[in-house]
Parts: sequence; structure tokens; C-alpha cells
Amino acid sequence: MKRFLVVIDMQKDFVDGALGTKEAAAIVPAAVKKINGFEGDIFATFDTHSANYMQTSEGRNLPVPHCIKGTPGHRLDARIAEALEKKGFRAVKKRTFGSVTLPRLIREAARGEEFSVELIGLCTDICVISNALILKAHFPEAEISVDPACCAGVTPEKHKAALETMRSCQIRLN
Repeated sequence: MKRFLVVIDMQKDFVDGALGTKEAAAIVPAAVKKINGFEGDIFATFDTHSANYMQTSEGRNLPVPHCIKGTPGHRLDARIAEALEKKGFRAVKKRTFGSVTLPRLIREAARGEEFSVELIGLCTDICVISNALILKAHFPEAEISVDPACCAGVTPEKHKAALETMRSCQIRLN
């Protein structure tokens, strides 16, 4: 069985930049350990916005410029980047919370074999849950899981609520 790890938006702006939190910074060591110990293919998503972010629907609803392509905040956290570079990974740029291309990329990488997908990253209640639900919808028979120790939400309460929603949708919590 093939195994895939999806590292969601572990970018500087979400860890300790424009939208960073102490909870996000606190999961970095666990995420690095997870990446270093993972046996399988790794994908890493990049929240990617352009200079016109504030004119987008997301920008009007979340008026904090972040992950603007070409800025330091768009880059991976340095510790995450180092771990991913050692293991090898495929970058997946996305313009919004969930990646519509990620399911196709996973299907291609699986090459017809059974597979499981584990997700880690930021933010549990926005991008992690969005990608987990997209993957579960595309692959209802595949084991889709999330490691809560390697995720953080916008707030601790929203993190817990997102985990409960994912559990209700048959996404396993490791």
C-alpha cells in the first residue's frame, strides 16, 4: 500500500508571520519529526496569493495580506523546509483553502495501488479540514487521517471543533 503525507501550508506567515500563533509555532518540532520519519511520498501545499489579495473574496473576508508570492511569508518555515528538502516532496500551490489539484496528483502518484493519506499543518479549521474533506470526497474508500499533534487552528477551540468535524466525516485522527 502506498502512503502519502500532505503538509498543509507550513509557511512563515502561518507559523510566525502575519497570521502566526503560538500554537502554530509550537507544532513545528512535531511536524519536522513526522516528516523526517515518514516513509512514502510527500506533498506540501503552499497558500499562494498575489498582490491583489485584498480585492479577492478571501481578502475582503480575511483582510490580512499573507502568503503573497515572492514574499518571505510565502516561504516554508525554515525547519519544515529543511526536513522536506531532505525527504523530497512535491510542491502544490493553491489559491484558496483547499487544493482542487491535489486529488489528481495523489491519484497519479498512486498509480492504481491502494493508498492512505495523512495530513498535517495549518490551520486545522480552514485549510487542513478543507483538504481532508476534498480528499475524502474523491477517495471515500481510502484511509484519510490527520495528526492533531502536528496541526494548529486559528484558536485552540477552533482546532478542537475542526477535529470533531473531521472525525464525524470518517477522517481518522492519529
